[in-house]
Amino acid sequence: MPRITTIDVTDVRFPTSLSMDGSDAMNKDGDYSATYVAIRTDGGLAGFGFTFTIGRGNDVCTLAAQRRAEPLVGRDVDEVIGDLGATYRDLKSDSQMRWLGPDKGVEHLALAAVMNAVWDLAARAAGKPLWRLLVDMTPEELVDTADLTYLSDVLTREQAIAMLEEMRPTHEERIAELEQTGYPCYTTSAGWLGYSDDKLRRLCAEAVASGYGHIKLKVGADLEDDIRRCRIAREEIGWDRHLMIDANQVWDVPQAIEWVKALAEFKPLWIEEPTSPDDVLGHAAVRKAVAPIGVATGEHGMNRVLFKQMFQAEAIDFCQLDSARLASINEIVSVYLMAKKFGVPVCPHAGGVGLCELVQHLSVFDYVAVSGSLENRVTEFVDHLHEHFTDPCIVENGAYRLPSRPGYSAEMHAASVAEYAYPDGAYWATRHGAVAAV
Repeated sequence: MPRITTIDVTDVRFPTSLSMDGSDAMNKDGDYSATYVAIRTDGGLAGFGFTFTIGRGNDVCTLAAQRRAEPLVGRDVDEVIGDLGATYRDLKSDSQMRWLGPDKGVEHLALAAVMNAVWDLAARAAGKPLWRLLVDMTPEELVDTADLTYLSDVLTREQAIAMLEEMRPTHEERIAELEQTGYPCYTTSAGWLGYSDDKLRRLCAEAVASGYGHIKLKVGADLEDDIRRCRIAREEIGWDRHLMIDANQVWDVPQAIEWVKALAEFKPLWIEEPTSPDDVLGHAAVRKAVAPIGVATGEHGMNRVLFKQMFQAEAIDFCQLDSARLASINEIVSVYLMAKKFGVPVCPHAGGVGLCELVQHLSVFDYVAVSGSLENRVTEFVDHLHEHFTDPCIVENGAYRLPSRPGYSAEMHAASVAEYAYPDGAYWATRHGAVAAV
């Protein structure tokens, strides 16, 4: 039987701060980075996964992922992927690592990176794209992988199985539909805060020409600038397309309400991350005050319990779970099931290196096996850094094409890892790279 022989964890950083890609009111100069995990076996099979950061501190996350992955070395591959719920619970049960969270912060990001690689390994072993692996599981098998701890007051195992069972007879109909249409997405690439007005105008026009019906702008640094930028966006995209705005947690609750009301004339579909991502009641207050503008959050949603409370408090209109902050599929499935129960559409966050590659699988899984609906659902797309992946996502006419290759689409080209590994990769080891990193 093949065994896991080594697990490589690499600090990979891309110098996006040089072009202001990814810039927003809270994170002005991020270098999109990945704690990149590669699981190697003696049978030739490998699995790849990562979590996302924006530069400094990625080395801390890399060390945590190494610690999280250590128990997998030497284990039988069939055992690891044969019971993905048990593997998750085994890694999570390290009480000394959990003490650093629990279920939050660097230790949780590290668990996400490792379990993403485990799920990629399982999908590759099955010869299926990750979304198909999930769809083909029986409801009982899938629920047995899910982390339902602390959720029984809103979601029981029996309820979860019943929701999934209800959707099974029509799976193939929805798959056939997505093969024709793709899954709808929106672009954030036009609206980074550090872009000039001319660049904003040009990119909005290009987004319209590319078929996008939803476009998002970063806001929150200066109100007059935001008014001007929203006006430019509306001039280019018109009023028959959706405009969303994203403050990246920069406001207190009263300021968020005041600021969003000042931008209401531009009819945003939602305000994203209006305040602290942990402030459940603050989000509820903002939602009540700014309606009919929706409230969206979740990219910094640290665990399933926070999402449970957001749903219970009726604090959000759109759930933006993150594929690399929650502890991989095991926790993500739980959030999707709760979202269905509470009637909240999931629109995953994907503003980071490789996140688009992952969330396309999640959105397809949701539509086919959980929600069965595209109403008010649109998944983020940023057109950056896809060239570094062996199975990059494909977006055409404002929609993700259905992923077809085995795995979770998480593998990077070896040459990209070698060039952008920090601090000794070819890029960062040069004087140019060292200067850019300062």
